[in-house]
This record gives sequence, structure tokens and C-alpha cells, in this order.
Amino acid sequence: MSAKIQTRPFNQTVCQSLIEAGADPLLARLCAARDVASPAELEDKLAALLPYQGLKNCTAAAVRLADAVQRREKILIVADYDADGATACAVGMKGLAAMGAAVDFLVPNRFEHGYGLTPELAEIAAARGTDLLVTVDNGIASLAGVARAQELGIDVLITDHHLPAERVPNCIIVNPNQAGCTFASKSLAGVGVIFYVLMALRAELRGRGYFRPSEHANPVSDGLPEPNLGELLDLVALGTVADVVPLDHNNRILVSQGLKRMRSGKMRPGIRALFDVARRDWRKAQPFDMGFALGPRINAAGRLDDMSVGIACLLADSDAEAQTLAAHLNDLNIERREIEQSMLQDALNACPAALPAGQTTLVAYRGDFHQGVIGIVASRLKDRFYRPTIVFAPADNGEVRGSGRSIPNLHLRDALDLVSKRHPDLILKFGGHAMAAGLSIREHNLGTFQTAFENVVRELVCEDDLSQTYITDGSLPAAELTLAQAQNLARHVWGQGFAPPSFTDEFAVVRQQPMGVNHKKVWLQKDGLEFEAMFWRCTEEIPARVRTVYRPVANEWRNNIELQLYVDYWEAA
Repeated sequence: MSAKIQTRPFNQTVCQSLIEAGADPLLARLCAARDVASPAELEDKLAALLPYQGLKNCTAAAVRLADAVQRREKILIVADYDADGATACAVGMKGLAAMGAAVDFLVPNRFEHGYGLTPELAEIAAARGTDLLVTVDNGIASLAGVARAQELGIDVLITDHHLPAERVPNCIIVNPNQAGCTFASKSLAGVGVIFYVLMALRAELRGRGYFRPSEHANPVSDGLPEPNLGELLDLVALGTVADVVPLDHNNRILVSQGLKRMRSGKMRPGIRALFDVARRDWRKAQPFDMGFALGPRINAAGRLDDMSVGIACLLADSDAEAQTLAAHLNDLNIERREIEQSMLQDALNACPAALPAGQTTLVAYRGDFHQGVIGIVASRLKDRFYRPTIVFAPADNGEVRGSGRSIPNLHLRDALDLVSKRHPDLILKFGGHAMAAGLSIREHNLGTFQTAFENVVRELVCEDDLSQTYITDGSLPAAELTLAQAQNLARHVWGQGFAPPSFTDEFAVVRQQPMGVNHKKVWLQKDGLEFEAMFWRCTEEIPARVRTVYRPVANEWRNNIELQLYVDYWEAA
């Protein structure tokens, strides 16, 4: 079935109000099509952030942390082993240390400890003399881990953003998605949640007279200076983009402010070093860089080795140390890509060229699959077949661990929840979001799970859901297809839930030539104007007229900048 191309509708009244407020007409149209309701939502100043008081238990968490700081209690951060967890850990470490806390971190090893705060990790924390355990980007499902920590006399504070189950741990929880939380941004990443907790903690300590008064007041005090939490926004932006959470207005502010710091050179040495090894220009930092260059290199540590390496890079205080750690992360990422390609080819070899009619899911497993890469392979298979996909790899004790990726109209975690309710003994544990989720089952139950998953998804989707649809911003007049326009669009924050602009138009094909092994450069014509376009992963002969879905890009090559159209989809016109 060929792909469908649709145009986003937009509110003409909102569009006009944005133009009247000074927005560029094209940008106004794009934002009005992405549910921006007022000019205030184009504001990216920190003052426009939602107040921390609206985040359930954020103030209570601040009070508990302030007590810990003033009593010099030992605080241990338990982090997740992905880029969001790593940046959240770095934010927690730097922010708490700046306020005088005695703080350290522990990140579970994917292969030794599994996910989240477990009873084993609680025992490790107790052996370290921990008084207060703070989770970042995990913990909402850690019933046994929290209970064990409390048995050992450790207080627990959970900061997380994952969707909760019916039961949650009995402790202070800061999570915008927990029951009873009215915080308007449900899309905060884990790094965003701990950043909010730090804002509340700073206010609590300020109210206690903890910080040294400003120099202008000229009093004598031994207190610490009040920290500028804005210095952490490069980390917050990186984790938010890398975790692919929806970029609602609140998240766009966090990302925009972090990008501004990066572009001005005001970033941590580790982030600068990651830009360098990825051969990306931090002066022109974009969300794409964080999602496809920096984030994967941090994630490679958690996938193949130990995320402590990634966190150490983000915490590095010197350029030399950061560069050494970033080079190691880059090597891990190269190894990760090689493993991924091998696994993907093995999975494709086991699949037909096209899935049977009526099949709504794809489940893959081999005994030699690597746990750390199954999520990426699931994403690649999902893109290839446009079906909800779960890839499993062997774990311990006869278990297999799976990582899944979904398509827009299927909420993957909810689908797994339904499988679990219908087959109570099938899934050992699971969790996640609408578009990505993880689970563990017994290896001998793989066939049963595959059937149960297929049956559930078949009930939840219709045929149209399984046909890839490109949602575009409609046609763009040829006169507006300019380098300046492409550069203007690149300056804004786009990403998950606030999709980068793409357009659909018909073009005449002037000429074409192969580029590399699998790509083509094609010269297209519209309204008497000619444009250079890149057709990625394309070896076919392009017909005389094509209908395309494309993005205008300011392409840099050998110190030259030129307009190119990146073609995401094409068909004969």
C-alpha cells in the first residue's frame, strides 16, 4: 500500500493573531498548525515556564532535600541508563552540589542489575551509608526497590516521568503523570522533572536564609552563593530532545534556552566535546544535533558498557577529561552501529519482503541478539514495515527482554497492559510510553506472547492506521523556497510533538545523478525555478514528474551554504 500525504489544518484566526504579534507569516502558519493558540506560546523566556508549585509533591520534595542539605545527609542519585537518565543525573549532581549537598550517584548496569531501583541497588546504597535516595528518570515502578530501601532505613524520593501503574511506591513522588497531578506539561522528560525539583529546592533554601546574601547587601556571611540553575539548561535541553518527549510549550522553552547557551559557547565541557567528536558545529546547534549526534553517543555507553562513562563525560570539569571520555563514547557508538547493522540484517533475513496481509505486529528474537541494541533495531524494523515492533534478546534465568517501538495510532504501553491483563502470568514486567516500551517474559513463552500481542493490536488498529501517512504543511510557493527561509526555519525548536516543517509539491525532474551508494541528487523545477534535491536511500530512476514530501535545508559543504530539498517521500505524479 502506498503512503498517504495529508496537510495539517491550521486555525486562520490564530495564524492572523501571530502575524499581528510580529511573527513571520510562514512561521505563524506552521505554529497555528501545531496547536499554538496564542502569541504567548511563541515566548521562550524562562519567566514563561510553568511554576514548580503546580507539580505535585515538588514543594514537599524540596523540603525533604533542604533538610538533607542542612543536616549533611548522604544523598545518592539512582539514574536510568539512557541519555535522559544520564543528563538528569548530571543535573542532579551539579545542582545539589552547588547547594552544598553531600551527593553521589549510582547508575545500574543494564546487563547486571536490570532497569530502575531494585532491591539489590537498595542494598548497595545502604552499604554506602546513604540517608536519602533520589531516583531520576525511574522509580515509579520500583515497588520492591523502594520497600527494601525503607527497610534498610533509607528515605526515598522518586523523580520520574514514566506512566505509573495502578500501584506506586509509598514515598514522595514527583511525576507529572501521577494521579492527582494537575501540572499542565505532562511531557516533561526525567531531566526536566529533576530540574523543577532543583528550582523548588533553591526557593526553599532561599526562604530559610541559607544562601549568602548578594554582594550589594554587604553583610558578612559564610553561606553559599545562590546558584544560577540556568547553567544546567544545556543538559536539560539535551536530555529532553534525546528522550523524544513531545515538545510542548514548556519543553520548547527549556530546549530553546539550552540551545542558546550552546550556541554562545556557554556549555559544559562534556557537551562541547560531544559536538567535536560528532563533527557538529555547536555555534549552529539544533535539536537534530542533540537527537541524532550527541544523544546516541551518550546512549551507546548504557547500551554496550556502563552509563557511568556517559555521566562522567557530562560531569567533566576540564576540556581534556571531557575530550578523552567523549572519544571513548564515540568509539562505543561506532561499535553500537556495527552491532545494530548486523542484528538488523539478521532480523530482515528472517522476515518476508512484505508482511502477510492482515498482520499488524512484528516480533523478532535470536539467541545472539544484544540487549543494548534491541530498541534501535525495533525502531528500524518499525520504520521498514510500519508495524508496532518488539525485538527480544536473551537475559538471565531463561528470560528474554524486549524493547518495542510503535506507530502513531497505537499506544504501546497500553497494548502491553491489555496483554498482561488477559494473560496474567505471561509478562513478568513492563513499562514505557505510547511510542516506546520495554518488557520481560520467559523465553519459552515467546510464541504465546507473539500471538497475544498480535490479537490485542489487531483489535486496537484499523487498516488506515497501518498505512504510512506523511503529515505535511501543504504546498510552499517556489518564491518562498529560499536559503534564507531554510535558515530561518532552522533557528526554531522543532521535534517530537512539534514536527519539523515539511511540504508537499509536484516538480518536473530536470536531471539526476547517483550520490554515494544508495542516494540520488536530483534537480527539480517548479514555476520556472530550479532546486537541488537529495533523494535519500534511493537507487531507482526518478520519473519525469514527481509528487514529493520534502524539507528545505541550509546545506553546508566545503564552506559553502546552499539550499537543498531533502526528500522524505516521492511518487510519480
